[in-house]
Amino acid sequence: MGILPGILTGLVLGLTGSGGAIIAVPLLVFGLQATIAEAAPVALLSVAVSAAVATYSAFMQRIVRYRAAVVIASTGMLIAPAGIWVARQLPDSLLTVLFSVVLAFAALYMFRQGKRAMLPEETAYPPCQLNLESGRLIWTIPCARGLLLSGVATGFLSGLLGVGGGFITIPALRKVSNLPMKSLMATALAITALVSATGVISATSMGFMNWPLALPFTAGTVVGTLVGRRYAHRFDETKLQHGFAVLAWGISLVMIIKAAYAFYS
Repeated sequence: MGILPGILTGLVLGLTGSGGAIIAVPLLVFGLQATIAEAAPVALLSVAVSAAVATYSAFMQRIVRYRAAVVIASTGMLIAPAGIWVARQLPDSLLTVLFSVVLAFAALYMFRQGKRAMLPEETAYPPCQLNLESGRLIWTIPCARGLLLSGVATGFLSGLLGVGGGFITIPALRKVSNLPMKSLMATALAITALVSATGVISATSMGFMNWPLALPFTAGTVVGTLVGRRYAHRFDETKLQHGFAVLAWGISLVMIIKAAYAFYS
């Protein structure tokens, strides 16, 4: 039963280039009646596998800013277990509301991405400046601080809600650096793969990973991603981004209604 929602997640990821992770948890919740805390580690596993495959290709092209990725990912890897633990202490209704808010933000990000814009807005002089001659970032204390704070946010949300893909890391990197988009996307994928893998390991060690559900879901995600990438060029990118945003807003609203119903019933 986990294969079908996994394929749908992969299709979104393959067609839009991001957003698959944020849609995975609602599909698990509504399609397979999992709680947010149960669905989050499963979503992390599918994200880790998909991002790792994409990162390998980018790494071979030498466009991954690996030092920045290591700083953010290392911080996120330390914080992710805390997010997983907190998720187990909170009621599912509260987690549902929190996830709905994050999903609504992701929808706004995807909608604006369809217009060739992103949130938050790019600053004129970010703390991490790119050396145009070497193609590497110029490291300063403000740069390191900005990367560390980005890692904290990414890691905690990854563990808490099973998210932490491009819609978090890409805006964070755009805020603290002036990396070109191709390098920024590749670096974000590397961060996502590392942080998500840590979340998977932590969830497994804590006994929170539902492997009978996780394995077929992840397999379906890989299949769906490959199919989506194969046919993505046939669709208008802007319409895909806007379509995903509308879908995400609808799911967010339904999840809030679900949480409210559970609270008052």
